[in-house]
Amino acid sequence: MQETPFSLRVGHLLPYSMSDSNTTDFTNPSSFILLGIPGLEAAHVWISIPFCTMYAIAVLGNFIILFIVKIDPSLHAPMYYFLCMLAVTDLVLSTSTVPKMLSIFWFNSREIDFNACLTQLYFIHCFSAMESGILVAMAVDRYVAICKPLRHSTILTSPVVGKIGLAVVLRSSILVLPNPFLARRCPYYRTNIIPHTYCEHMSMVKLACADIRINNYYGFSLIFLITGVDVFFIALSYTQILRAIFSLPTKDAWVKTFWTCSSHLFATLAFHIPSLFSILTHRFAQNVPLHFHILMANMSILVPPMLHPIIYGFKTKQIRNRLLWLFTHKGPKVFSWCSGSKANHRAELAGDMVLSPLS
Repeated sequence: MQETPFSLRVGHLLPYSMSDSNTTDFTNPSSFILLGIPGLEAAHVWISIPFCTMYAIAVLGNFIILFIVKIDPSLHAPMYYFLCMLAVTDLVLSTSTVPKMLSIFWFNSREIDFNACLTQLYFIHCFSAMESGILVAMAVDRYVAICKPLRHSTILTSPVVGKIGLAVVLRSSILVLPNPFLARRCPYYRTNIIPHTYCEHMSMVKLACADIRINNYYGFSLIFLITGVDVFFIALSYTQILRAIFSLPTKDAWVKTFWTCSSHLFATLAFHIPSLFSILTHRFAQNVPLHFHILMANMSILVPPMLHPIIYGFKTKQIRNRLLWLFTHKGPKVFSWCSGSKANHRAELAGDMVLSPLS
């Protein structure tokens, strides 16, 4: 017996069908249908296993980071404030996509309300931009800790860190805000079936039988205003950091100092490489198979939240020791604030070593 096509099987869920799309005149559908990963529907259950595992690690790891920083006063420093911001952003970013994705894989729950789709679109793009901005702030913290260690405590005070965090939130919220409105203004005539696991801006507007040049132009502008600017400032920070490192007298000092930046560098690469690959393939690589593009888009959402707590938990001695102490009560306690050089203490917090002035 021949299997009924999916588009016909869910016809009762659709506000319109593909067959009458040319005769029905309306502004927006009431809901969309997310296909998941087109071409790999038979493997959805198997794909869900690593996705669910990565999500569980991301949630557990980021909550542990937040808990450890909260209970340990010695971690109340700029580096760890930024790390907490990154953890919250990772939690929101992954939670805005993965539960619906898993419901598609496990329960074939493909329908999503139109307004819920726009909300998910906004959260994905907003918190992706926010995460990029936080990584820039962490790069600035690395620059100050290495290049101006004696002034670290006076430059990056708690009010300054708060203002940086507020600026990152406002920039992302305001710049991404037009996206859902631009998507809403498009009339959707052809179909309401989105070949994706979540509501992404370009995947939605490509369904519209209308001029979407404004959407394309604004999407390109966001790439330059957010990703381009952030990558530029991160590269600029590391250029200054490398100049400071190479001015040190011995190779051993080079390695130790650069090691203090490795956590942030790994976190930055884990976020920007999958994200840039997904953006570029979506817009320019038309010959890339659709299922491969969707898988990479999901990796850009899942991999960074999973890797960030692992990277910082493994690389940061204070977090590692506190975690060991919490579980075994045998690890060394994390040191607390004490008298002495604040610069040296800040340097220890920054990279598990005391840095000498480089500026």
